[in-house]
Amino acid sequence: MRILGIDYGDQRIGIAMSDPLGFTAQAVAVVGKGPTFEEDIKELKKIIKKFEGIDEIVVGLPKTMSGEVKEQAEKVLAFVEALKKSFKIPILTWDERLTTVLAERALREAGVPAKKRRGIVDKTAAGYILQSYLDNQSKR
Repeated sequence: MRILGIDYGDQRIGIAMSDPLGFTAQAVAVVGKGPTFEEDIKELKKIIKKFEGIDEIVVGLPKTMSGEVKEQAEKVLAFVEALKKSFKIPILTWDERLTTVLAERALREAGVPAKKRRGIVDKTAAGYILQSYLDNQSKR
């Protein structure tokens, strides 16, 4: 059961994929944010094809620290609605608070230079989002 994790941003979309058993998440790609949801979904489909399909999509929802849904979260929810029109599989949101902070810290501690971090922080954050979801599912 492969699960796709997405960190949807204004400029880039980070992508992570679970292993076939759904235990671990691996950061796999960053794609540039297109002008329309349709273009973003077309790029996602190219990545999904490389992994021979997926069974579920988890999209990080950027809530405020107090749990509120603000402007950026509204953009993500609109993207999720577009995904639901394009895919006939379960698509859900997952709290992504602090995942970008964790990704930045991990990359900095690994010695990745700041210029290179910009290109991979989004897929690393997607990996954190997906791994958090997978860990929560395994507790059930």
